[in-house]
Amino acid sequence: MTALPEFLKGNEALAYGALRAGLTAFYGYPITPSSEIPETLAAKVGRPEFPRFRVFLQAASELEAINLAIGTAATGARTMTATSGPGFSLKQEGISYAAAMELPLLIVNVNRAGPGLGNLGPEQSDYFQATRGGGHGGYRTIVLAPDSVPEMARLPALAFSLAFRYRTPVIVLTDAFLGQLKEDLPVPDVAPEEWDTSWAATGARGPVRHVLSSLHLELADQNRHSRHLAAKYAEIARTEQRSEDVATDDADVVLVAFGICARLARAAVGSMRARGLRVGLLRPITLAPFPRDRIDDLVLSGVRRFLVLELNHGQMVDDVALAAAGRAEVRGLTEVGGLLPTSAAIGAAVEAMAVSPTPLVAAEEVDA
Repeated sequence: MTALPEFLKGNEALAYGALRAGLTAFYGYPITPSSEIPETLAAKVGRPEFPRFRVFLQAASELEAINLAIGTAATGARTMTATSGPGFSLKQEGISYAAAMELPLLIVNVNRAGPGLGNLGPEQSDYFQATRGGGHGGYRTIVLAPDSVPEMARLPALAFSLAFRYRTPVIVLTDAFLGQLKEDLPVPDVAPEEWDTSWAATGARGPVRHVLSSLHLELADQNRHSRHLAAKYAEIARTEQRSEDVATDDADVVLVAFGICARLARAAVGSMRARGLRVGLLRPITLAPFPRDRIDDLVLSGVRRFLVLELNHGQMVDDVALAAAGRAEVRGLTEVGGLLPTSAAIGAAVEAMAVSPTPLVAAEEVDA
């Protein structure tokens, strides 16, 4: 393959990662801080080094973009859209339709501060919307969370693989800091996987007519379909939990963080270990399914204190508390508005937990 740049913004790296994974079509509406994704892709459509990438369209709105993506995904093509918080909200109805139609589709959200228009700073307040199925009806999607520019380049391949394996939308939830951060990396040379697309709509080609719909007017049909989707997600939850551990083997306090907060937590672990504090890090890579089993393993190994770092008012902390199930102390250290928690705040919170008794308490939150 043609050599690619090796010093990229996270958004650019994600675009190249999608191209290397065999991206066929992209639809989007520019919104800061995700705009480098369509900017990068617009320059590559039709280029010989990416022969699979044949369609790039700047839609008139986020609503149009997600519905164009639905139509293309229904043909079995590798399809992606990208946005930030306000646009992600607008896409929710379409994501609900895509989940009901069981369409493999990659949706990227470069999370910025909100609610409303907010500002362009990094935030993680879209966690609930992404991990709980932000649209109407009972459905869930797979949600992946990178913590570096190299991982922004790697995760599109995994996202497409999971999307086609389970026929489901997959969300990559990143943040404004990682989207704009530049790092050295080789963009991974991925051999695009091939998947069974015998379910796909083929238009006038061939004798078999495939109908992909989210409409089930008969009550029993809707019941069966909804239970089918729930069973599929239950299987995903059993088999697709992914996480990374840093120095958890002997930890008294385990930090839990994703995205840019995981970068801060990783640095904090190193500095606090140098001061004699036994601190570790659990980084969820799949926010949905959440790595509950790994939390359970850590509790069973003796961990009794978890400190959750996140850029919201406390959302992932609920998942950690549910996984700990009253067997460990769970606290949250939060920051919002585009600000990041300081190393001093992280250290002070860890020290307070390390010297405190460990009553079995519900999750609580402290401001950074």
